[in-house]
Amino acid sequence: MKAFHWILLYCTAPLLSDVQATYHLMAGDPELMAAQSYAQTRNNGRPLLRTLNPAKTDSQCRSRSLDLVFIIDSSRSVRRGEFEKVKIFLANMVDTLEVGSDTTRVAVVNYASTVKTEFLLKDYFSKLDLKKAISRIEPLATGTMTGLAIKTAVNEAFTEQSGARPRSRNISKVAIIVTDGRPQDQVEEVSASARGKGIEIYAVGVDRADMRSLQLMASTPLEDHVFYVETYGVIEKLTSKFRETLCGVDPCSMGHDCKHICVNSNASYYCKCRKGYILNADKKTCSLKQVKVEVVEDPCKCEARLAFQKQTQAAIQQLTAKHIQIERLENTVGRA
Repeated sequence: MKAFHWILLYCTAPLLSDVQATYHLMAGDPELMAAQSYAQTRNNGRPLLRTLNPAKTDSQCRSRSLDLVFIIDSSRSVRRGEFEKVKIFLANMVDTLEVGSDTTRVAVVNYASTVKTEFLLKDYFSKLDLKKAISRIEPLATGTMTGLAIKTAVNEAFTEQSGARPRSRNISKVAIIVTDGRPQDQVEEVSASARGKGIEIYAVGVDRADMRSLQLMASTPLEDHVFYVETYGVIEKLTSKFRETLCGVDPCSMGHDCKHICVNSNASYYCKCRKGYILNADKKTCSLKQVKVEVVEDPCKCEARLAFQKQTQAAIQQLTAKHIQIERLENTVGRA
């Protein structure tokens, strides 16, 4: 019996250690406690449910700055555990981006029968603050007013008052819609209006999502903007796909043929020259700027000179004629 007690203590020690560590972690951060609430539950012997960890970080991309708005479905068909997976997906997406006031800004619009803007583009500029805000989002339940959610995102989240950068900044505006159902309102017209305002729309369908509705919402080409996963359990796999799509690669860092300066233009680049040089016709090489000297002649100079000469010659001729007359007169008088 004594040996059995030792074996029991030996087997349960790691479990007790994990429980103690989890208690201390959550006790230090009440917001994290809420986000980790599902981590201690087991369902019919299944593994522990993955939950949002705001302190976790991942690699980031640096090639694109975005005004990014997530539009997430939290209707009745989305179970509580599934909604937690959506929040993990959002947090993982935040990890892949370079977040900041001058780089990528993030907002979340939550919807069911009603729509709630959880936070705006101007609210959080750090990954940790963003993920804590995501961990506090609660599902709204009931219906699926996707069209209303898109309209709200356009009118509230993508405005300059809410933190969106002006068009003159050329910051990409991106909306990612996550839904598992069929919209109960019209999405075609409102989505077309959003795209017309320069918003690029990605539509992510889960399980029972209506593919036709996803296609009506998304930007073109559809094969790059419509995604489907069978369950919320695998939605995190889309993170790497979006990382490739939204981050891309800085073309200047991958090598270029610019003689002087390479300028990143999102998916492409263009060449510039240093001061004192001009870009050649090949748009790659530079030549020293030639200083063009223009000689401007006074159009009146020649005419004025000729006029003066004519006037002088006429005066001389008149004086000469008078002088000849005087000499003749003097000769006549002398003879008399």
